[in-house]
Amino acid sequence: MAYDLAIVGAGILGLAHALAATRRGLKVIVVDREEHAIGASVRNFGFVTVTGQQAGACYARAMRSRDVWAEVAPRAGIAIEHQGLLVVAQRPEAMACLEAFARTDMGQGCTLMSATETSAQHGAILSGNPIQGALWSPHDRRVESRFAIAKLAAWIESLGVTFLRKTLVKEVQKGRLLTTSGPVEAAQVVVCPGDDMLTLYPEIIARHRITRCRLHMMKVMPARPITLPGSIMSDQSLVRYLGYSELPESEPIKARLRAEQPRTLAEGIHLIVVQGSDGGLIVGDSHHYEWSPSPFQRAEVDDLIMEELHAVLNVPGAQITERWNGTYASGPETMMRETVDDQTCLVIVTSGTGASTSFAIGEETIDEIYGRA
Repeated sequence: MAYDLAIVGAGILGLAHALAATRRGLKVIVVDREEHAIGASVRNFGFVTVTGQQAGACYARAMRSRDVWAEVAPRAGIAIEHQGLLVVAQRPEAMACLEAFARTDMGQGCTLMSATETSAQHGAILSGNPIQGALWSPHDRRVESRFAIAKLAAWIESLGVTFLRKTLVKEVQKGRLLTTSGPVEAAQVVVCPGDDMLTLYPEIIARHRITRCRLHMMKVMPARPITLPGSIMSDQSLVRYLGYSELPESEPIKARLRAEQPRTLAEGIHLIVVQGSDGGLIVGDSHHYEWSPSPFQRAEVDDLIMEELHAVLNVPGAQITERWNGTYASGPETMMRETVDDQTCLVIVTSGTGASTSFAIGEETIDEIYGRA
């Protein structure tokens, strides 16, 4: 059987391309080496992050992808675990940065809260440590990625997309994939390899200076029930997220954090906390850039993350019930897309924003190949 489009990779980026293509009525096949997703797409927070994404294309992609998530999640049986983001400002410099962010176009719809207002609304979940206030954004969403990706794939398959699992694509030729399950004929090919940087087009990937980022991730069960208003971030996120850190007003908080928390910054730590339907908290993360990520998770890094959790949230006695390493392809830009030839395109999210931007990226790629609808 010949297909209009073959997609290599069944992570969120590959699925996003499959959805965009099948909505055009194309005959699509998705080929993946694994039986089910085990990489970046299921190891993350499931955090559809809009607020704080880099101004311009990345932010626009996040807004569009959020809208697609809202459309497809109920159809695929995927629960939106919670909506919105609360960025807690622990220091005056952080509050000044949030105030500057709120004045940008990306701050539209967001609400700045004073310390008194934040405590009045969210005091039950906060640690009680002094804060300067917070930014509330209604834009962000969260799904349980370890289940959502499988449900999304099953729903896309129900739309008529063919999936070929446990199959390695050894080579891409014009109009053909050579795989461990035999050849696959397709007029067009989109390769979404995630952080596999050697199997297909290693020279192109190397030219884009892509490596891997490894994250420390944990599931934490509070000793008593707690309900988050949405996802939670704190001061370090203003350094990590380009939507904040590229503002001139971020320089004072960067300087203060370098002075006060050098170890935390050195490990690439910033706090993200999201919540699942079982009440558990997914907590992270750190950032270590390694071509071959270490399989070993240092306790001191987890301890630093947990220190920040307790500095922000009121979760005494919380217990870590799971630990794992996240991983994603990382490069100098938020994503890369390169036309290999007139029938082949290579696409990689290189910023850990797969859940947040992939649906929009998939639509852009399909538009480039087939023309805008």
